[in-house]
Amino acid sequence: MRMSWGWLMALVAVAATTAAAADDRSDALGVHDREELLGYGRDTWRSVAEMAEGTPLPVDGLRHLPNGTWQPSPKTTPTDIGVYLWSVLAAERLGILDAAEAHRRLDRTLGGLERGQRVHGFYFDTIDPRTGAGLRTSPYTGEPIPGILSSVDNAWLATGLTVVRNAYPALRDRADGLLKPMDFGFFYVPFDAADPRHHPGLIQGPYRVVGKTFGGFHQLINTEQRIISYLAVARGQAPAEHYYRVERTLRIGEMKQSQEPQGVWRSYLGIRVFEGHYTLRGKRIVPSWGGSMFEALMPTLFVPEEAWAPRSWGVNHRLYVRAQIEHGLEVAGYGYWGFSPACDPAGGYRTYGVEGLGSDPLGYTSHDVDPHAPAGRRPKGQSANGVVTPHASFLALRFAPNEAMANLRKLRERFPVYGDHGFLDSVNVSKGVVADRVLMLDQGMILAAIANALADDAMRRAFVDEPTERILRPMMAPEEFTAGPAPAEAHPPGGGAGPFGAKAGR
Repeated sequence: MRMSWGWLMALVAVAATTAAAADDRSDALGVHDREELLGYGRDTWRSVAEMAEGTPLPVDGLRHLPNGTWQPSPKTTPTDIGVYLWSVLAAERLGILDAAEAHRRLDRTLGGLERGQRVHGFYFDTIDPRTGAGLRTSPYTGEPIPGILSSVDNAWLATGLTVVRNAYPALRDRADGLLKPMDFGFFYVPFDAADPRHHPGLIQGPYRVVGKTFGGFHQLINTEQRIISYLAVARGQAPAEHYYRVERTLRIGEMKQSQEPQGVWRSYLGIRVFEGHYTLRGKRIVPSWGGSMFEALMPTLFVPEEAWAPRSWGVNHRLYVRAQIEHGLEVAGYGYWGFSPACDPAGGYRTYGVEGLGSDPLGYTSHDVDPHAPAGRRPKGQSANGVVTPHASFLALRFAPNEAMANLRKLRERFPVYGDHGFLDSVNVSKGVVADRVLMLDQGMILAAIANALADDAMRRAFVDEPTERILRPMMAPEEFTAGPAPAEAHPPGGGAGPFGAKAGR
């Protein structure tokens, strides 16, 4: 009965917010915006297509060499493969590929997966794109690589396979043949009230094949890892209550976190949930782990969270994007925004974000670190070396379309960050230095966002079939976050007594 009542209430809320939601979507994009997005899509697809040439499975990325050529990565991941699968659909829906070419590309990639190495139905986290086998040594350093099955990496592969299964009837059986052995119940630990610490009803992290041990539990709801929950619940591999076992904020006293959360207790599906939030610049926001854009918004490429759960995700996503924009333009004063893990223009890969939006006490930062600063970190408040990644603007396109388009134009006009392979992965907006790479993951998020904006939510329509909506929508609908404008009497960040006991320190 509780599910039915929550479902009815959510439908009322959805109807009340339909007009406002339309303003946040492609309806707010003008003709020039749409033409510009299609141009971005064509150039982005060029880089994605090149990452899939020469090997049965697509590679992780391309590096732009000084002689003007592009060097492919010698490895791939389950996420990269899933991203490529949905990118083919995006390119077809955008009119960049015809149906025959899309089918040829998908057929080849499915063949590579069918021949690939699997354990418990899952793929290793570092894969040889030529064979599909797990790499045993690093192609860069020669050091041994532990055999790991990543639950989140395999979930993004399962997302790509689900898209193929639903959108291409001729390939449905082959996609199903790869999906069915991927039982995410393998990573799920059922709840046991007698031992909730070891049996919390959560999904576990990486599984080490040698030693047969798992990593930690996925604890926070506002991360990209919730795609595992959606897949597992929709496919009957975890109960719906699992969604409410995942914390909205970290528990005080159990782990250090960047701010002491405030909130209230509510119940859903018989589960008591602390609806916690952080307070940042007058906004109450459910945080992610590191304050990055892809953690909060990557699942929205496939699941209409803001429509199915208008009083939770429908509120939080817009506030989260607004906080990212304000950080870049007002707090740090970069003149640009969009902070998410990406290639570092100085070399390597970094996890960029906005500290106030993340639970991590060390904090993802929006700038490159100063190697001479204590613990390798630049003191807070310093705005030098700000690093912006274009894929963050595309993720925000649904929730702040005008701001996203303006930000992308400014980046193109000011920096050499765009070319015939689309946007390079990042730019240090303080120094004008751009990354020399494109990554399959980031290019695929860009293509998916463009296809949603220009092709009637193509990614969501391909992922969400009727059974998936029938299971997930009523599960999510009743929830109400405490996210929203902060009242004047709200506790300042880090102040006040917490709901779980002792105050957490940094």
